[in-house]
Amino acid sequence: MTPRRATAADLPLVQACITAAFAPFVAQIGRRPAPMDADHAGQIAAGQVWLVDGPGVMACFAKPGAMELDILAIAPEAQGRGLAAGLVAQCEALARSAGLPAVELYTNAAMAGALRLYPRLGYAEIERRQDQGFDRVFFRKTL
Repeated sequence: MTPRRATAADLPLVQACITAAFAPFVAQIGRRPAPMDADHAGQIAAGQVWLVDGPGVMACFAKPGAMELDILAIAPEAQGRGLAAGLVAQCEALARSAGLPAVELYTNAAMAGALRLYPRLGYAEIERRQDQGFDRVFFRKTL
């Protein structure tokens, strides 16, 4: 289960995984979750997307003072096998190698699984607020 950096050829797999992972939340949120409409091709071209077999997808990028975990998606049939934790660990390793002291992320308040996952992995909830029309929960982990 070693993550690998996505290539342009992986775009259909990335999009399919993200769609499968987030589609169940469309009705609950009342619109498509933001990761479904992200520029996946641009993120892949920038070297920000990682994959694991299963499938699972993670996108992250460095920003001032932290690594931003932008997308974490595990296809429904692969959930519960540790893929998410492995991808989060990859993000944390990338942050450490870039000399960044923390990883930050947000998720939708409707995503109960994510709200359980991140604290289990050592992330502290730092804020809840409306952001870009979504009810978001923000997390941070100091490395």
